[in-house]
Amino acid sequence: QVQLVESGGGLVLAGGSLRLSCQASGSFLGIGTMNWYRQAPGKQRELVAFISSGGSTNYADSVKGRFTISRDNANNTVFLQMNSLKPEDTAIYLCNCDVRTVFGRLVNYWGKGTLVTVSS
Repeated sequence: QVQLVESGGGLVLAGGSLRLSCQASGSFLGIGTMNWYRQAPGKQRELVAFISSGGSTNYADSVKGRFTISRDNANNTVFLQMNSLKPEDTAIYLCNCDVRTVFGRLVNYWGKGTLVTVSS
């Protein structure tokens, strides 16, 4: 069984920063692409950023230049550093990863999410 647990969400003022973490636990061989999504009320789920197993990154246009995704393979953790936060960044942020199971299969997992609220 694999679990993803997010942390680091909270309430900040516009212009502030937050650092989200997502750690995978359980039995697995490795983790492929790691993603951060977000979903605000009344809006579709949006892919914010992803990082491949080789370290290649990509970002949604709305967060380019402000957010940075990184990973710590030794601790099975992905981070999202969020700077210059705007009220429109308010959403539940969800971690998503492709996990190589002990049987060699690639399985997609989701965390439960962490709430980020940015006030003006």
